[in-house]
Amino acid sequence: MSFKDSRNKITRREWFQRSGVLLGGAAFAGAFSGALVGRAAAFPFPAFPQGGGNTPDKMRAAMGAAPIQAQKLSDNLTLLSGPGGNVVVLNGPDGKLMVDTFVLPAWPKLKEHLDAIGKAPLKTVIDTHWHFDHTDNNAHVREAGATIIAQENTKTRMMQPHDLVPLGLHFDPSPANALPDKTFKLTDKLDFAGEHVSMTHVPPAHTDTDIYIHFQNANVLQAADVFFNGLYPFIDGGTGGSVHGMIGGATKIIALADNKTKIVPGHGPLGDKASLTKYRDMLVVVHDRVQKQKTAGKSLKEVVASKPTAEFDAAWGMGLFSPDTFTEIVYNTL
Repeated sequence: MSFKDSRNKITRREWFQRSGVLLGGAAFAGAFSGALVGRAAAFPFPAFPQGGGNTPDKMRAAMGAAPIQAQKLSDNLTLLSGPGGNVVVLNGPDGKLMVDTFVLPAWPKLKEHLDAIGKAPLKTVIDTHWHFDHTDNNAHVREAGATIIAQENTKTRMMQPHDLVPLGLHFDPSPANALPDKTFKLTDKLDFAGEHVSMTHVPPAHTDTDIYIHFQNANVLQAADVFFNGLYPFIDGGTGGSVHGMIGGATKIIALADNKTKIVPGHGPLGDKASLTKYRDMLVVVHDRVQKQKTAGKSLKEVVASKPTAEFDAAWGMGLFSPDTFTEIVYNTL
């Protein structure tokens, strides 16, 4: 059964009943210990009502309420974490480059943080993929004078309507002023503020629009939603994502990293090669267990009941999706 086929088998109410959605930042932070707690609180997944009644604007408002926390990655590179995941800002005397843009209600405080980083104008924005929590402020950054760059599939997907089934959300096509100005197919690169920035398309993983960004001089990789650090990931089977692709994408990024590389996930605290490897290895184990049962003819209900994620649930199961819902996502994207 494909992801699309599952829409007829699992109602939106059932998706929400099976999802272990957190009750705000304090609960999310409580799932972490030690040094991770403070940073974890900066990117909570909000609570949503059970049984539907959710809209993109409600999700935007819930995510947008999170504060923005700033963390220096290098002299001119800053990580902003909060309302919609992680944003990276490269600052130079002549301008700023930003990767991703948070959710729409966060724009005023995002602008405040950009102004605090430096007085130079925002010149370039890179979208890591099409999802709203990464592209929502595209119109605002264009109005601010920035050129928006993305992989070509991102522009295509943004021009289409979408249903994110596990979240019970429908999205209309993005307005024309939010679409990327410049697109590329496989790779692109630019030199900006003394930094060599490369952009590389990942074969379908989280979606079919994903890219990773390599800030080569600073030894920073922005993996975006190919990497969820400390929580089970969302895999968007409706736009080409698959658990196999997520494993491949993570493996590709791991190969570029050394033990000093800082790796920025789409959601979760700042990571490194070890944490990305741990995440990839978790995905491999869950993939293999679910694939074996699905190949043997086991139904979705039977596979969920077998608890293939059990050994990982304490470490990974306190995010947006419960272990059972993550198992469903894996099963439906195989």
